[in-house]
Amino acid sequence: MIPDLGKYADTVLWSYVVSIGLLIVLVGFSVIRGRKVRAEMEKVEQRMTRNG
Repeated sequence: MIPDLGKYADTVLWSYVVSIGLLIVLVGFSVIRGRKVRAEMEKVEQRMTRNG
């Protein structure tokens, strides 16, 4: 199932590993940032409804 990459197999596979790792890190940062922003928005909304 894995294609024969010849002498470049190590380089290609490491490129895939690094790319997938960077994508996972970026998605993780996005999720964490989204949670922080959502929490800040909820605080602002509560303050606005409380103060009218």
